[in-house]
Amino acid sequence: MTGKHVEDRLRPTTASARSPEHSQGGLVTRFLVNRDFSRLWLGQAVSSVGDFVFDTTLTLWIATVLLAGSHWAPAAVSGLMLCAFAVTVMVGPASGVFVDRWSKRRTMLASEAVRAILVGLLAILTLLPRRDIPVSGWLAMIYLIVIVINSAGQLFNPARVATIGEIVPGEVGRTRAFGLGQATAAGAAIIGPPLAAPLLFALGIQWAIFLNCLSYIISFLAIRSVRFPAPAIPGADGDAPMTERPRWRRQFSDGLKMFARNRYLVAMLCTAVLSSLGTGSITSLLVFFLRDNLHVTANLLGVMWMAYGAGAVVGGLASGFFTKLLSARTVTWLGLLLGGATFLIYSRQTDFAVAVVLMFIMAMPVAVMNAALGPQLLAVTPKEFTGRMFAVLTPAMTAASMLSVVLAGTLASSVLTNFHARVLGVAIGPIDLLFSVSALLVVAAGVVAYLTLPRPRARE
Repeated sequence: MTGKHVEDRLRPTTASARSPEHSQGGLVTRFLVNRDFSRLWLGQAVSSVGDFVFDTTLTLWIATVLLAGSHWAPAAVSGLMLCAFAVTVMVGPASGVFVDRWSKRRTMLASEAVRAILVGLLAILTLLPRRDIPVSGWLAMIYLIVIVINSAGQLFNPARVATIGEIVPGEVGRTRAFGLGQATAAGAAIIGPPLAAPLLFALGIQWAIFLNCLSYIISFLAIRSVRFPAPAIPGADGDAPMTERPRWRRQFSDGLKMFARNRYLVAMLCTAVLSSLGTGSITSLLVFFLRDNLHVTANLLGVMWMAYGAGAVVGGLASGFFTKLLSARTVTWLGLLLGGATFLIYSRQTDFAVAVVLMFIMAMPVAVMNAALGPQLLAVTPKEFTGRMFAVLTPAMTAASMLSVVLAGTLASSVLTNFHARVLGVAIGPIDLLFSVSALLVVAAGVVAYLTLPRPRARE
């Protein structure tokens, strides 16, 4: 719910002008790409864990404390996801213009400062006796803070991605950087949620929230220490006077036109939307797959997601190697094909142990593919349009994913509730049918990527 979003004047890191870490050939060079990226990555790592703790804590607190025993507690929890979704779709498209107008460094610092202040304020409010504020007041405050935090994130994420394009050179280096981001996010998903319950029930909600506030402060300090290259074009990074800037509406329209005329971006949009339509169902139906197909209790849902997270960590860390070996374009379509094929095999499983292994395997090519997307997007998008490019791509993917969640849940709860069939001797039920269709959509996204993504003229 508090997703993370991704730039002074020092020289850029280039292949020909290497920093001391490169010349030393040490751990920073080989694992964390370069000194500036390692600082940016440190902020992401700490704040990602804080976000997962924060999100899980809010969910648990609303469900088990604030609305304990209430029949509308699930709806209140769902409201948190709805707030995040609404911000992505409504604020995301407009945010791109501002990301392209403003200094990337100042945008990220301001975003982290706003989020730290708001989360810190919420933590202070939780120190008050709960009865002093009505339940509706608590929910209104939480929803408002989640909305503002996610709105700040809509500025932070594209600014962070553009920064990686500035401080990390080359397709392979950028893939390694994005791969580390994938691995970090997956690792945070494994570490963060298990920390939330002990913090909440042993120490109280305020400590979990203060932890997230501290994570934003650490991220702020890490970003301040990053050396940002000087803009190649005067005024390209927020230095142009306000009177010299085109109006917001014109800049927004220019961004849409740029996207529509860019063959690569249109192809990537089609691929991303198709794959998002395929992957949304696993989010909403996995718990029922465990119960009805694998015949285990819902308590093992965490084990399944941990297996996926572990696979994503491995895939993210290996992304640079495979991109160097095959190219980012090949990694994209091949990752979708392998991930979709594994998902299809997964949908037919009845053994929990085998399903856990397949979940681990499925996550690896998907993580490699996701890491390879960033460098390609940066390579084909004019620097001055980076924010607006993400302002189109991200909301479209989010909307497709949420549509998949809603459709899968609705179909499983209505027309497919009592569905059972046998095809060529294979028994088919409602959940595995929806998973199979979703897997085929991911495979189709791989085919579309293979057919439509332009081949690179030259490898970096």
